[in-house]
Amino acid sequence: MVTSSVCPDPSPTASTPSVRDEIAALLPQLVAWRRHLHQYPELAFQENQTAAFIVQHLEEWGIPFEAGIAETGIVATVKGLLPAKDGPDKHPVLAIRADMDALPVQELNEVHYRSRHDGKMHACGHDGHTAILLGTANYLWRHRTRIGGTVKLIFQPAEEGPGGAKPMIDAGVLTNPAVDAIIGLHLWNNLPVGTVGVRPGPLMAAVETFECEIFGRGGHGAMPHQTIDALLVAAQIVTALQAIVARNMDPLDAAVVTVGELHAGTALNVIADTARMTGTVRYFKPELEGAIQKRIEAIIAGICQAHGASYRLDYEQLYPATVNDAAIAELVRSVVETAVETPLGIVPECQTMGGEDMAFFLREVPGCYFFVGAANASLGLDFPHHHPRFNFDETALLTGVEIFCRCVEAFCP
Repeated sequence: MVTSSVCPDPSPTASTPSVRDEIAALLPQLVAWRRHLHQYPELAFQENQTAAFIVQHLEEWGIPFEAGIAETGIVATVKGLLPAKDGPDKHPVLAIRADMDALPVQELNEVHYRSRHDGKMHACGHDGHTAILLGTANYLWRHRTRIGGTVKLIFQPAEEGPGGAKPMIDAGVLTNPAVDAIIGLHLWNNLPVGTVGVRPGPLMAAVETFECEIFGRGGHGAMPHQTIDALLVAAQIVTALQAIVARNMDPLDAAVVTVGELHAGTALNVIADTARMTGTVRYFKPELEGAIQKRIEAIIAGICQAHGASYRLDYEQLYPATVNDAAIAELVRSVVETAVETPLGIVPECQTMGGEDMAFFLREVPGCYFFVGAANASLGLDFPHHHPRFNFDETALLTGVEIFCRCVEAFCP
């Protein structure tokens, strides 16, 4: 057994200095929920057992909800009982989103709550996100008299792909009543427990993918003049694509073009007639949407033309950049100041080229997505996301509930 698999029963520590006693008392329940969900991970749009678990608790507490949205999604509604300051028609509506799905990863952690679904694992913390939103729902429902607006709690499927946010939006989760703002969090093993990453503007990158097949003319390795070498063409394309970021982008605009797969050839003395490559594109600025795609195709077309080859290119824009509204990000930052030790507790430079379909929500309404530090190297709980030994310090669950509840109180006074 390695230390990374050790996850002792947590207790509130100095890493959660401003968590209210009543929320701190939720920790055993939060941990129990998270560990139950961790044992039964489900992939995108298959979160039936997870959804049933959530529904069971919402029904037990008497919280109104609608299930079966975008297949397995759930939206619960907590209406505050405080009179609206600006009149009965001016109740603010805040949405809070958590994702529920797991990954096709075989877990290697030796813990008693390890995955019981072979080849599936909560290797990104979505079990914790769901537990945090359940805890938030429980607390807000019991304290409706402190809320002057409405809170929509969105349990979303399929964040890891193909994406459940857009189908939920299309199903109307941001209407009836119309959502004024939305917030969400990601437990983040790139930050230590006790810290929170929050910033205005781009937080996570747009995600685009491509698959390209090169068609040449195969032949004998000793007679290259009779062929069009698809492998050679593909190799030149891979090299040329690296010039997009290096020479076609403003150096101040971060972007990535990665070719992750290249397959060609069948034998050492056979010149390949086809080659296939796949890759991903990442960038922060929404203004770059479409620009890198055009440059990729221009490079592929030009190199193929030079060699007499042809090609097929499939390009897909998966998620746009996750861009935080400045005003809502400032609200979250001000709340975080009361919930974690500052100034070291707040990490403003926390961008990542990872992608998130929370971006679709943020395109529709102002909002803020932020990171809650969850790594604890002293306990071996610092493996990266999507790793088969991923785990996190569960005291971070308290931080998540505390911040969500304080954001509601600040937005819906």
